[in-house]
Amino acid sequence: MGTSADDAATEFHDFFERHYAELARLAHLLTGEADAADDIAADALLALWHRWDRVRAAEHPAAYARGVVANLARSRIRSAVRERRRIALFWSQQSPHTDGPDVPAVVDVQGALRTLPFRKRACVVLRHAFDLSERDTALALGISVGTVKSQTSKAMAQLERLLGDRAATHLVGKTWTS
Repeated sequence: MGTSADDAATEFHDFFERHYAELARLAHLLTGEADAADDIAADALLALWHRWDRVRAAEHPAAYARGVVANLARSRIRSAVRERRRIALFWSQQSPHTDGPDVPAVVDVQGALRTLPFRKRACVVLRHAFDLSERDTALALGISVGTVKSQTSKAMAQLERLLGDRAATHLVGKTWTS
């Protein structure tokens, strides 16, 4: 019986070594927070370890892991939005800060990504930054391939409006780094 636990621990360690950096990068691109990325990836891997028997038996363990990271990132974003709303209510006498698109000196892909709703951002990041197929993206996010197609298309159109046609089209062939 000890050997089985040792085998599971070895498999998990190998999985951790192969996928930690990718999961942290995904978390960074989804949240836009470098500091949070490591925490989210670590929390996701801890959750995977607790369910390792189920995860290791899954057809696509890496896709399962990406889904866990996406869910944790979504929760973190929602918490941050709630916190910002509480702060905004508290400091409501200050003038609101607006980011106008009229004078961007530098194309800020991560800033543009943060303006996208979570599902659109997740689709674009998984499809273009991680070069996942529509099927693998759908699997990771727990949505249909058709939803991946429509969300990616709408997101790219939004990015083109924010960054300009040339910049957004150029992004499709690039790998985004953290």
